[in-house]
Amino acid sequence: MKKNIYLMLMLLLVSVTGCRQHTGTTDADTADLPPEAFMRISGTDLITSKGQKFFIKGTNLGNWLNPEGYMFGFNKTNSPGRINQMLCELVGPDFTAEFWKAFKDNYITRDDIRFIAATGANTIRLPFHYKLFTDEDYMGLTANQDGFARIDSVVGWCREAGLYLILDMHDAPGGQTGDNIDDSYGYPWLFESEASQQLFCNIWKKIAAYYKNEPVILGYELANEPIAPYFSNMEELNGKLESLYKRATAAIREADTNHIILLGGAQWNGNFRPFTDFTFDDKIMYTCHRYGGDASKAAIQEIIDFRDRVNLPMYMGEIGHNTEAWQNAFCHVMEENNIGWTFWPYKKIDKSSFAGIKAPAGWDAVVAFSEAPRGTYQEIRDAQPDQETAKAALKEFIENSRIQQCVIQNEYIRSLGLKTQ
Repeated sequence: MKKNIYLMLMLLLVSVTGCRQHTGTTDADTADLPPEAFMRISGTDLITSKGQKFFIKGTNLGNWLNPEGYMFGFNKTNSPGRINQMLCELVGPDFTAEFWKAFKDNYITRDDIRFIAATGANTIRLPFHYKLFTDEDYMGLTANQDGFARIDSVVGWCREAGLYLILDMHDAPGGQTGDNIDDSYGYPWLFESEASQQLFCNIWKKIAAYYKNEPVILGYELANEPIAPYFSNMEELNGKLESLYKRATAAIREADTNHIILLGGAQWNGNFRPFTDFTFDDKIMYTCHRYGGDASKAAIQEIIDFRDRVNLPMYMGEIGHNTEAWQNAFCHVMEENNIGWTFWPYKKIDKSSFAGIKAPAGWDAVVAFSEAPRGTYQEIRDAQPDQETAKAALKEFIENSRIQQCVIQNEYIRSLGLKTQ
């Protein structure tokens, strides 16, 4: 009898605990939020849930979930995969995995989000790698990737700080760019591979289902800087961009009908001529990038004309790496022409960011190894510096990357029209 009662209790416990599933900030039993709870589009304007016009100004959390070489001071070793390979050759796979965990735990924290909010920024763009939502080898994990856990943290911190969040798939399956920034194999294979396109859509649908009731998220940016201008078949590739955007949008809409979807132009988010259909979804907007040239309206007139012709919002997802005078002038041009912006990047080694990371002792040895020929095992052995020196430098890099240890670039921040403390 006691055994039967015990079995009944266990079955009841399993039935109660097994029917609940975490889905972002909402529960499976919670009714979906109404469309009015989310950022929406009205012509070329963004409108908040309170009915107020919204002008994006903020920064990018580049390097955190998609490591990029130059933000560590590396040149040749410039993509997530190459950085990971170099670190494994430098200090071994176990220490490399420990480094990545500490990196993710410390590079961006609640204090960073509070710091960004204190500047007067209102939006964060969060670049991420698709592998954070697979069981592929990435940043120290080979299974049970922590993409949702990491983004959940930022969502919560943004909610506390009163910031909006844009989710940007910076590295898509197969590679959407064909360069280091998408962690690809030197060609945008996404546009040639049905398997990659299906995975691309599946991941976006998974993300959308998870965050469908999260109004802190302003929108989903499908792909960063698709199709670099290096390829002889560039126009052929450009012709495939809009159809892929439509396919991914349709996948998202199966799970989430409320969030805005952001579409980047081809060739560094600067070419919008491949787009011909501007009504396939009622919550789309466009995003462009610019790092140089004249800081004038004339320099971006083609982008303004496109925005006005399609009567949808345009947003400058990346600006940066320029003089303070240029940034100040260009921010004024964008504000006068209703083009919001997010600065790239928030944090990196040295300068041209909100927060500069000081190079650790022994970092020159790490950089030298990253630049050395390592095409053969003999070359790897010949280039390896002292293990303990390299490990100590990597540990110090983690400590130096914490906002409390960074050198705040006050003039750079003020050049954007933001505040400093």
